Amino acid sequence: MLRRIVFIMLALALCAQAALAQAPFDIAKQSLLTEIVNRKKLVVGMELKYPPFESTDTKGQPVGLDVELARMAAKDLGVELEIKDMEWTGLIPALQTGKIDLIISGITGTLERAKTITFTSAYFTTGLCALLSSKRAADVTSVEQLDDPKRVIAVKTGTTSDLLAAKRFPKATINRYKDESACVAEVVNGRADAFIYDQLSIAKHAKEFPDATKAILQPFTYEPFCIAMRKGDFDLWNWMEMFVTLRRADGSLEALRKQFVGPLLK
Repeated sequence: MLRRIVFIMLALALCAQAALAQAPFDIAKQSLLTEIVNRKKLVVGMELKYPPFESTDTKGQPVGLDVELARMAAKDLGVELEIKDMEWTGLIPALQTGKIDLIISGITGTLERAKTITFTSAYFTTGLCALLSSKRAADVTSVEQLDDPKRVIAVKTGTTSDLLAAKRFPKATINRYKDESACVAEVVNGRADAFIYDQLSIAKHAKEFPDATKAILQPFTYEPFCIAMRKGDFDLWNWMEMFVTLRRADGSLEALRKQFVGPLLK
């Protein structure tokens, strides 16, 4: 009887060991990374209304830092690239439901977002700044002055500025808009004191409307732009993390920054 028990225990142990040995290979076969390579296509979601990171040229073709980064990733994977243009608020739901493989769209990695999606390390860093109305906010010299009951602040729905505004400026009126252009128009036309957004966009809009606006270009937050993917796929995360690390090391990310971002900060 004792021999039989020992034999059964040994058999179970061998089976368990065999199962564990096979598990990593089975998981790898089912990973999204393997699926992307097998289908020979990488599907990236972005909102093509966010220059210099992603927008369209006069022929309607995608251009920008994020577009080139996506092309670089697809080339390194040995697959073709499909860019799906969609509204900002639809990007995370599209990622979670498998309509896209990645988000490369100037999305900031935050602890709150990291509860539901996975991020690589930052491929670009920036911070929130303020576009001010020359008419309504002529006396404003710091973002702290915007926390006032008489102030109106425009933010784009679903962005980190939207998430931060109510906490950072609880006394002000916060108006939310779907499009960046609508937020800028509120400031330009004197209906809002400020538009809170990333440094590069604020710098660009201040140059576009020098008479109607002024800018506070010293960032008051830290915004790491990261590549986002669904949770649970270590193989894809590992590949994308290595991709970002290696492209940072070989100067590719810096070259993209100089090409697309450099001219805006001059």
